[in-house]
Order: sequence, then structure tokens, then C-alpha cells
Amino acid sequence: MDRRVNPPLLPPLRQADYEALSDFRHQLRKFERFSENAAQAEGITPLQYVTLLHIKGMRERTWASIGELAERLQAHSHGVVALVSRCELAGLVERRQNADDRRLVEVHLLEKGEAVLARLAALHREELKMLGGVIHRSIQPY
Repeated sequence: MDRRVNPPLLPPLRQADYEALSDFRHQLRKFERFSENAAQAEGITPLQYVTLLHIKGMRERTWASIGELAERLQAHSHGVVALVSRCELAGLVERRQNADDRRLVEVHLLEKGEAVLARLAALHREELKMLGGVIHRSIQPY
């Protein structure tokens, strides 16, 4: 069922609910801003960082397909192809044909991409540790 067309009946929100939602969105935006600045300080775009993260974060393998990246990024495949091309030009990733299915293109991290990702992921983990308690408190009413 599409929740936008026929939303379920929900209890009305209280002031505390609006405050909690506002606090959560504020903390989320602060994290996004942190992430944007950290990526730019490494000489890459925030979207390139997230792409590297999704490649490294694939379960049980060291590569991702364009389709998987599109799903993870919630983007169209043609946009992800262009993004991967920019990452390739920056020396962060490379494309390889899958050995079993030549139609499948694998996107692998290169040494430079691994190094940039390692630095940024460590910074992000620390930032999330600091924000974790604040975010947890902001959603407590739920």
C-alpha cells in the first residue's frame, strides 16, 4: 500500500514529537555537513565518498555492480555510470568484467580509493560516536 495515497490513521503529534523530529533532523544535517567538509578536504566529493563506502561495504566480496551502487545511492544507473567514470578519472576505482558473466561490470577500489576511504571512514566513525547519544536522546519520545 502506498502510504502517500492512503496514509494510516496516526495519533496527532505532540509538541515534544515536533521537537524530537526537529532535533533529529538538525543532528542529521550536522553530520551531513561534517561529511561534506571531510570529503572535500580529501579532494573528493561527498558522493564519491559514499560510493567508495558502498563498494567497500558490500557483503562477502570486494566489488559492487553499477546496479547495486544505484540502489545504495538511490540514483539512476546512468548517473552512477557517470559517477563511477569520475571516480575512475580520479584514480579511486576501476571497472572489471565479471569472470563468470561478461555482461556484468564490477567496480573495484584502487589503492588510492582504499586509502582515502580508510581516512574518511575513521573520521565518520568518530563523529557518529559523538553524535550517537544526541541522536538517541532526540528520538527517545518514540
